[in-house]
Amino acid sequence: MPTLCSSLLQELEEARRRTDSLFSLISPKAMYARPISERHRLIFYLGHLEAFDWNQLCRWTLGKAAFHPSFDQLFEAGIDPEVGTASIDMPSDWPTIQEVEGYNVRVREEVDRGLDHVPEEMVHVAIEHRLMHVETTAYLMQHLDSSEKQVPLFAPLSINGQVPSEGMIDIPDGLAPLGRGREEGFGWDNEFGRHEVFVPAFSINRHKITNGQYLQFVNEGGAPPRHWKRQGDQWMLETMFHQVPLPLSWPVYVTHEQARAYADWKGRALPTEAQFHRAAYGTPDGVDLPFSWGTDFVGPTFGNFDFHAWDPKPVTADPHGTSAFGVAQLVGNGWEWTSTLFHPFEGFHPLSTYPGYSARFFDQDHYVVKGGGPQTASRLLRRSFRNWFRQGYSYAHTSFRCVTV
Repeated sequence: MPTLCSSLLQELEEARRRTDSLFSLISPKAMYARPISERHRLIFYLGHLEAFDWNQLCRWTLGKAAFHPSFDQLFEAGIDPEVGTASIDMPSDWPTIQEVEGYNVRVREEVDRGLDHVPEEMVHVAIEHRLMHVETTAYLMQHLDSSEKQVPLFAPLSINGQVPSEGMIDIPDGLAPLGRGREEGFGWDNEFGRHEVFVPAFSINRHKITNGQYLQFVNEGGAPPRHWKRQGDQWMLETMFHQVPLPLSWPVYVTHEQARAYADWKGRALPTEAQFHRAAYGTPDGVDLPFSWGTDFVGPTFGNFDFHAWDPKPVTADPHGTSAFGVAQLVGNGWEWTSTLFHPFEGFHPLSTYPGYSARFFDQDHYVVKGGGPQTASRLLRRSFRNWFRQGYSYAHTSFRCVTV
């Protein structure tokens, strides 16, 4: 193995172990299932991670000749169709698991041989792309039947926490620095274009909206989240490996449309991206912080992220991660919807080897989400990182809170 970028190479190896471990939990038969109609069958994701590394690092950066052109193309890119749109392919249209695994082994060998000659930026791309897919694969797995996946050992779920009141925190006006400067190191194309936005004073929920609070909305006619299942006169929640009585103290995971409807019902609104930044990273003395808790250290005492749990915790957990203004869990335990459409910052330049990473989602349907969930890697918790989903997408671990001006 090359010595260049040794810490990055260690991160790449760890990311590979993470994805290998996740796929090992899925039964061979389920690899041809499509748990989410708008997504590919799981077999695609088994091949996609290595095809992405091969195409990005070896073909398009180093100019290596393809050894399996059809797989390079088949597994090149995921899909993001309109909500409710399903593909019509059949399991028989896909190669065998053994064929895909053979391709993956060859790709890793070729990638590892070329890493000495790959720019550091591209190693970051490979690591973070793979870690993003840990999260995608996890919520795809959540919708598999329990017989189709192996249940690993994990800590018991904390489902009996206290439901807090919808208390609000006043945030004074001030500047919110958005984006990232080129001198700050690696980032994805949509992160760059550091600038400041003046944010007028507003109030924001101290905690994420809980299942218990959202249940009141459902009881008055609101749409239930996809993860909720009715069992007689009781609501159950579909967690990663079990159905449990609805944990009223956990954050509710909903679509942007559902979050916006709840906010309207309360006479409030969803925060803008700038308001989120102001609440999460701002301070009373005007000095912005790298994380909501302030330090450069990212650890499990600050929040529910970085694969330490499969499912949410009560919204009152992890008090060490509270922001300087007193707002809880702005990072971890569920991405948070904003009212900001996913658009580029001024001066946007796409990645040369991945021009469609962000640009094909700049429309009127994708909204920015911030913060992070249980399966979000620690290196994706940087302040400038932007995630996004379609407003009607109901499968991701997306929570929310409300604001008033």
